[in-house]
This record gives sequence, structure tokens and C-alpha cells, in this order.
Amino acid sequence: MMPAHDPIERFSRPPTFSDRLGRWLAEFHPGWFGAVMGTGVIAVIASTDPGHLAALADTMTDVSYAAAAMAGLLAVLLGVPYLVRWLLYPVQAWADLKDPAIGPLHGTFPGGVLVLSAVIATVGPKVLPVHSVPPVIEVLDAVGVPLALVISLVFAYLLFTLEHRDTRVVNGGWFIPPVVTIIVPVVLMPLMGQVGPSAARLLLFTGYAFWGVGFILFLLVLSMLHDRMITHALPPAAMAPSLWIVLGPAGVGAAALVDLAHGAPLALGASAAAIGPLSLVGAGALWGFGAWSLLVALILLGRYLRRGGIPYGVGWWGFTFPLGALTLATSALAGAWSLPILGDVALGLLALLVVLWLTVTAGTARSVVNGTAWVRIDLRRAGPPGVKTDAPASAASQPRSEGTESTPVDPGGTR
Repeated sequence: MMPAHDPIERFSRPPTFSDRLGRWLAEFHPGWFGAVMGTGVIAVIASTDPGHLAALADTMTDVSYAAAAMAGLLAVLLGVPYLVRWLLYPVQAWADLKDPAIGPLHGTFPGGVLVLSAVIATVGPKVLPVHSVPPVIEVLDAVGVPLALVISLVFAYLLFTLEHRDTRVVNGGWFIPPVVTIIVPVVLMPLMGQVGPSAARLLLFTGYAFWGVGFILFLLVLSMLHDRMITHALPPAAMAPSLWIVLGPAGVGAAALVDLAHGAPLALGASAAAIGPLSLVGAGALWGFGAWSLLVALILLGRYLRRGGIPYGVGWWGFTFPLGALTLATSALAGAWSLPILGDVALGLLALLVVLWLTVTAGTARSVVNGTAWVRIDLRRAGPPGVKTDAPASAASQPRSEGTESTPVDPGGTR
């Protein structure tokens, strides 16, 4: 008599919806929350009305509302599977965190939460009851700030304790934990006017502390990536978007300094007079490096496109938030330095950002429709055919080509 559940039948039957859902959750990529960051930052920028052109005022308002709503929707749609994965599939989630290519992308979750806090602070007062805005910011900060610190600590610990002897594991994704900590002062400053002097001083001090953590980590990672770019072939084409992430710490770092300068008088009174000029000088210097990095990123992007293109993956969202961060800094500095030309630059950068966002969104929509959005691919093979080994010292002067270097780790990209 045939048993009720024949093992052969069980293993040979087509996968059920439950099977497919479980596999989808197990392989859910932590980098998807970059879509929340890249969409939310557009809402924040548009709310500042860069360029202050009367003809575009209504358009900027509509864009800020639409981007804010979409960022909130994406946060729910992507946040649920992200959290469920940690609950039901912690082994797979932990394995991703230990991967030097995927691990830092876990920082997009607290980063997305903090960007939503910034969205509520800028767009919220226009659409929500004014008295409800500070409590929402406080809740989002209470979630995002500790998680930002935890991710930076855990990822650093894993890098310190796991063996990564090949410097090719260094990639632009390593900028994500630093940039998330630099976002902290941006979302703390809106609360300055809601608290007493003592609490305001604590918020200001905390903001500068987190800015210092993120900025110094940014410099450390920047030096490592700079050396990696010089001593090895360019990363595979599918990892090209990660080279744009350097714009994030530079842009948010500059914008945060402007916000801290504005918040300092609320906490320190007249003694904050010297903080403003120093912060604006530092912000201008950071912006300069960010603008230079954007030019380098554009040049490298052109090189990748001429030599085979960049295959779609979740990493494409790495084009959006970093550029948005630099755009936000440009808009903030235009007001702080009273330079209308920077406002025009910010408007141009926002236009470029919207074009990139539409391109990435279209690619994402196509991949969701055809089912490839959730399929993990080996980024080592996602480039032009052929494998190039690192040149020996005697051949160090030979030209290098991007997208053909084998990567010593499995970045586990999502296509």
C-alpha cells in the first residue's frame, strides 16, 4: 500500500507557491533598500526647490510629493521581506553579511529608514498635521540611528576577523556604512527646535560625533579603494555602479555640515558664531571632492558603456542616492554661500538624477515582469567575456581593461 506521502513524489513534484516564496525570501538581496534611499532623496531635494525658478515651483512640489509617497511604499514592500528573511532565514542573511561585497549593502536598510526621516522632516509639514511630524521623525530616528551604528560595527568586525588577503575584495559598497552614519546629523537637526537647551546640545554633539565616525571611515575606505583601483584591473561591469557610491559620503557629509551649522545656535547660542564659517568651509571642500568624483565616475561610466555596457542588477540603484546626496549638498551650499550659480548646478544635477532614476526604475520594472529581478548572479561573470589575471610587476605598465578581472569573492548580485 502506497504511503500517504511518498518521498519520491514529494521530491519530484513541481515546487509549490510556498516553496517558491521560501526560496525568494532566502535569496532576497539586502541591497534592495537602496531603492528607498534613491527615491526618498529626490523628495528631499525637490522640496528645497533648487534654482528657485518660479516656473518650476509647482513641478518641484509635485515631484517631492510623488517621490515621498513612492519611497514610503517601497519601504513597506521591501522592508517586510527584509525583516522576515532575518527571522526565517538567518543563516543565509548572516552569510550575506559576511560577504565583503554584499555585507555592506545591509546598511541600506537603516539608510532607507533615515532617508524616510529626512523626507518626513522636509515634505511632511506640507502634507501631515504639523504636530505629528516630530513624533514620526523621532520613531524613525530611534530605529535608524542605532541600526546604522550596529551595521557599521558588525561589518567592520567581520572585515577585521575574516581573512581577506586579496585587495580586490575592496569595492565601492564599503562606503555604505560610513555614509549611513553621516546621514544621522541630517535627521537629528530637525528635532533641535522641539527640545530644551540641554537636549539640543546633546543632539548637536551626537550629530558631530556620528559625522566624525562616518567621515573618518570614509577616508579609510577611500584610501583602500584608491589603491585597489590603481593596482588591479577595474571591477567587473556589473559592479561599476558601486564606483558612484563615493559621491554619497562626500555629498551627505557636506550637507550635514550645513545642517549642523544651522543647528548650532539653537544649542550653543552666541558661542556658536565660529562654528558656522568653519562648517561652511569644510562643506565647500567636501563638495569640491564630490564634484571631482562625479566627473571621474562619469568618465569611467562612459568607458564601461563603450566596452560592452553594464548588465542590469540591484546595484543599479547605486547610481541614484549618491548623486542625490551630491545634489542635496549643492542645493544646501547655494543657500549657505548665497551663490545662485550653485542653485543652477543643483537643478541640473537633479535633472540628471531624475533621468538616472527613470532608467533604473524602468530596468527594475522589466526585471520584475520577466522574473529575473530576484535571481542571484555571479558578478565575476557579469562582464565582457574573458578573464584577465593581474599583471606581474614586470608587466605593470601594460593597459588594463575593465570588466575582465576575476573577483576573489562571490558578490552574489541580483539580476
